[in-house]
Amino acid sequence: MEDTVLVVEDETDVVDLVRYNLKRAGFKVLVANTGDAGLKAVRANRPDVVVLDLMLPGMTGIEVCKALKQDKETAHIPVVMLTAKDEEKDRVKGLETGADDYIGKPFSPRELVLRVQAVLRRLRTATTSALVELDGIVLDKSNLQAKVDGDRLDLTTTEFKLLIALIDNRGRTLSRDVLLRDVWGYAPGVDTRTVDTHMRRLREKLGPYAPRLETIRGEGYRFNAISTT
Repeated sequence: MEDTVLVVEDETDVVDLVRYNLKRAGFKVLVANTGDAGLKAVRANRPDVVVLDLMLPGMTGIEVCKALKQDKETAHIPVVMLTAKDEEKDRVKGLETGADDYIGKPFSPRELVLRVQAVLRRLRTATTSALVELDGIVLDKSNLQAKVDGDRLDLTTTEFKLLIALIDNRGRTLSRDVLLRDVWGYAPGVDTRTVDTHMRRLREKLGPYAPRLETIRGEGYRFNAISTT
């Protein structure tokens, strides 16, 4: 069964390029040309991945992403933002809204396909095991749910996979390149600030357990096996 990608983009040449390369890689491709149409298409078709432009007629890509991530029926669907606004503030804003990845125009079609494949791979890897428990943190990989002291955490797919990687390797320092490879599926050298942005958001959501997630200067990140409080 082929995976479905919804491309929400208003530039015809970009749509044609993205659709051609995704179809060539074996995906079924749906297209919407405005933010409002994209939101309706996600709710009607439940695609496996959404490739979402930031600058759209009607609703912006940020608004669409926010609406998807706030709806429990669509929150689990990975979003890859594709946009000409490649300044750091725009990239960070997209990730903070809940986007799972971010690609700036002009882009490599091959890289786009690899990014889409990567978000699907980490989503499915995260659902193949059972429960992971550490003190008051419980991660249910079967349904991508996380709880802290019994309260459910609102994590994106990427944040969930990142927390799994850190807890599975608790006590060990994981470099940004290792995290990009294992969580994002990227080769070394891809923008490591992506890791830092997600790590900051994850700390904010962990509440009293945030101090367990340490930054090891010049090396990477580590989840402490023993509470420091």
